Amino acid sequence: MKKTLSARTMLIISMSVFGTIGLFVRNIGLPSGEIALYRAVLAMILIGSFLGVTKQKIPFSKIKKEIPLLILSGVAMGFNWILLFEAYKYTTVSVATLSYYFAPVIVTIACPILFKEKMKAKQWICFVMSTLGIVLITGIGDISQGNSHIKGILFGLGAASLYATVILVNKFIKNVDGIHRTFLQFIAAIIVLVPYVALTDGVNLQTLNTKGWVCLLVVGIIHTGITYCLYFSSLKELPGQKAAILSYIDPLVAVLVSVVILNEKMTFMQILGGVLILGFTLWNEMPSKKANN
Repeated sequence: MKKTLSARTMLIISMSVFGTIGLFVRNIGLPSGEIALYRAVLAMILIGSFLGVTKQKIPFSKIKKEIPLLILSGVAMGFNWILLFEAYKYTTVSVATLSYYFAPVIVTIACPILFKEKMKAKQWICFVMSTLGIVLITGIGDISQGNSHIKGILFGLGAASLYATVILVNKFIKNVDGIHRTFLQFIAAIIVLVPYVALTDGVNLQTLNTKGWVCLLVVGIIHTGITYCLYFSSLKELPGQKAAILSYIDPLVAVLVSVVILNEKMTFMQILGGVLILGFTLWNEMPSKKANN
């Protein structure tokens, strides 16, 4: 009982921390690609240290065949961060996050194609209603929102597509544990982000003020390094359904941060859209009564 309670607490903490990342990214005066690179570097150092202290060795002999998949998922993860950080720049944190949480819907649609799974009526309903949620968040027909808002949503949906790619590729990776997988994905992300940053905006760390440095270190060390360790440690102890439900703390915290701390407004239709996305994706992840019997 104590282990389950402890794991639940760790997952709640990690999801709550994930939900505040937009607040800190907003205060880092660097291009999105550069933030993503430093995030990966700081997290890799911290998680690598954690693996060393806990004496968790990566079984390279067993995962040789899966290295290409790890590289692909790492590349998708790195560019997923870039698009998400861009979304924060063009629209509100709440709208960017809710757009990003369209990822499970993309996974639901892709699974029948990749794994020859049949779409059930429940999944079709969830897909249609979640898509309606995106339409409501977009505010189609409301010219006052501006092109910047639409661009932010598109970046958010792009990030969702790449995150869905990470989830789908991970389904093919069978012999690598969660935290080992993430560590190797970070290394792959760094390998591809270094040339990307060099070819785009270059290194701009010298332009950061004290606030920017603090926020960058928080995003890399706390939001990624420490929180990922908590996240994967908790997943080992919790049932999948319970973990899926608690994961929705992330977008809820992000919405609260957006509205309460950043004073970003949400229209009634956007709130309704958010409810549709989170509500129906959550329902889709919950097992049916027939499966429980």
